[in-house]
Amino acid sequence: MSDDSRRDETDAHLNDTGDQSRDRWTQGPEVAAHQNDSAASGAVGDSAETLRERQRLAQIEMMDRWVGGVLTEQRRSRRWKLFFRLLLLFAVLLLVASVVYNLYWSDPADAPPAQRHLAVIEVNGVIASDSPANAERIINGLERASASDSAAAIVLHIDSPGGSPVQSQRIYAEIMRLREQSDKPILAVIEDIGASGAYYIASAADQIIASRASLVGSIGVIYAGFGFQDAISQIGVERRVMTAGDNKAFLDPFQPLDEDAAAFWQGVLTQTHQQFIDDVRAGRGDRLSTQPEIFSGLIWSGEQGLELGLVDRLASLEEIAREEVGEASWEDYTPRLDPFDRLTRRFTQMAADVLGVSAASSPLRYQAE
Repeated sequence: MSDDSRRDETDAHLNDTGDQSRDRWTQGPEVAAHQNDSAASGAVGDSAETLRERQRLAQIEMMDRWVGGVLTEQRRSRRWKLFFRLLLLFAVLLLVASVVYNLYWSDPADAPPAQRHLAVIEVNGVIASDSPANAERIINGLERASASDSAAAIVLHIDSPGGSPVQSQRIYAEIMRLREQSDKPILAVIEDIGASGAYYIASAADQIIASRASLVGSIGVIYAGFGFQDAISQIGVERRVMTAGDNKAFLDPFQPLDEDAAAFWQGVLTQTHQQFIDDVRAGRGDRLSTQPEIFSGLIWSGEQGLELGLVDRLASLEEIAREEVGEASWEDYTPRLDPFDRLTRRFTQMAADVLGVSAASSPLRYQAE
């Protein structure tokens, strides 16, 4: 072979070697890992001692990786524990701040302004013991307003469809007491709706004032339920109820409604309705129309209510304020709601809704449907 042929063969071999060095099939992390595994398992000709040393180092490396993973997981767990502890601490601090705020920072009614003003108590939403419009809260506001020397008048600012008969009766009785003992006029100003139990409350005031489109009246009592006796038999469910007392489960929705039980319950509704009628007549007096439809449960507009004697005049809260104190401003005497109590009430209501349990304390309602 000539020298030129040898040089050509050498150059071709070098080119092949260079291409191989750039070949992805012979380079990369996979090949490096394989080479490391090969190194750990030893090479041809290594002694037994060398192989044992290599295996020991590989085990140490594996142990280091495992320990590192455990430490990482522990750090992550500690972070979550710290997060939940901080969250709990924040909740406790919020509760403490709420208690301190309610103890040491006064309501607006505790320090009323010196100038004459309207003392307003808000009656918003359903009237019930577990709602913001409960008897205790509204009566507390009425008492503070009555004790204020600078209050020109007490105003019940009503926007409610009604609610509990007992809560409504308690508020009604307190208004009637103040109406007899206080020299301040008590006004009921109805916004969108003042119906059923809310109208029960308003009827105790010296005057009822509404807008033309307000809804008033609905003097009646309602009980609403369902009958599932056919449905439960169709789906193959057996109802098991044990009582002590023949009529203890007479309103069970999974049992047919007995005629005697229905007559008894209707008597309860009628008696409660008569209490409503008597108290409205006592509050409104001769101003109330003699039309029997007034007590039928119908709801009227403010303009219709004016003709029927359900309302004394049509005006707004701003107009009343200008008449009484010369400007459209007033002071809110409604006691503040404790944030923690509000959160508890909301959680209780949500739990009752999820479980399908009625949160109302009475099945009877003075409430517009």
